Amino acid sequence: MSEKIPAKMNAMVLVGHGDMDKLEWHEDWDVPSPASDQVLIRVAACGLNNTDVNTRSGWYSKAVTEATTGGAYDGINKEDPSWGGAPIQFPRIQGADAVGYVVAVGDDANHDLMGKRVMVDCTLRDWSDPNNKNKAGYFGSECDGGFAQYTLVHVQNAIPIDSSLSDAEIATFACSYSTAEGMLSRAGVRADDVVLITGASGGVGSALIQLAKRRGAKVVAMASEAKHQEVGKLNPDALLPRNPANLNAALQATIGRDTVSVVADIAGGNYFPTLIEALERGGRYTCSGAIAGPIVDLDLRTLYLRDLTFTGSTVTQPHIFKDLVRYIEAGDLVPMLAATYPLSALHEAQTAFIEKKHTGNIVVVP
Repeated sequence: MSEKIPAKMNAMVLVGHGDMDKLEWHEDWDVPSPASDQVLIRVAACGLNNTDVNTRSGWYSKAVTEATTGGAYDGINKEDPSWGGAPIQFPRIQGADAVGYVVAVGDDANHDLMGKRVMVDCTLRDWSDPNNKNKAGYFGSECDGGFAQYTLVHVQNAIPIDSSLSDAEIATFACSYSTAEGMLSRAGVRADDVVLITGASGGVGSALIQLAKRRGAKVVAMASEAKHQEVGKLNPDALLPRNPANLNAALQATIGRDTVSVVADIAGGNYFPTLIEALERGGRYTCSGAIAGPIVDLDLRTLYLRDLTFTGSTVTQPHIFKDLVRYIEAGDLVPMLAATYPLSALHEAQTAFIEKKHTGNIVVVP
């Protein structure tokens, strides 16, 4: 039996690039109707992530050279303020990590999804050409996302999930864990690798620990020492402070070798050269963030004389998200739910997210 769908809904709406005041609360926003290839989802929970913060603030613009702050910047380029390097349309409902229940389906969509709990695959694709990165978009950026009571997605982006985890727990996975699995896939991480992970207490960092361990790799996690107890629950093989003064010596003392085969980095910033010096000859560096700063120093002699491989990772392969759902259903991954807020308190929730005092991820509930 289908549920009654209201005409209006609550939504947190982004009206432009800038500070938190650009996120406006509405209690009379129109509930969207699905096109023939879409489903309507009643949102049960939505996780926070850096993409939403960076898009709101315009941090992706090449005019910005600072570390991620979450605040307004003095000037951003009009042509490249989003993750895809192009303008986005306002007003826009953000929120990439949506979990909810299908309450309506388009004429050409899979009607078996009605009533099912689904995770939203946050990578938008041309499903006739799904591997074409030039045609990719992001849920909550190139279309409205999950910071509302209802949201629309293409039927192939609605992935059913069978799990005993709560809606809020499941909402910690989508963006962070698909990002992390994409990074590890690009770097070709195997069981014989030693992986050094920066920002290990955050959403992507904690995902990298679990997913690298799942592949059988040895994991060295870097995080502020105040968070070591929580990060330690994920059983990394070694825990280091966020930026050891002598990284090679710290590695030698903890794992018996002074280099690693893979660096999985979401920080960047001034510590970048130190990370690169910790790579063994033939090592791999993979990146999907720069919260400590996007502009780094690189000695190209290090890159080519030591046969290093660098990979960026944003648009994942189509199978990555479905693989992630299987891992969750199998109980291979532990949700790191730091806090839950009502959607109406998104300003407060995002402030806490930006302050990075938490371990794992923060979720809002409509």
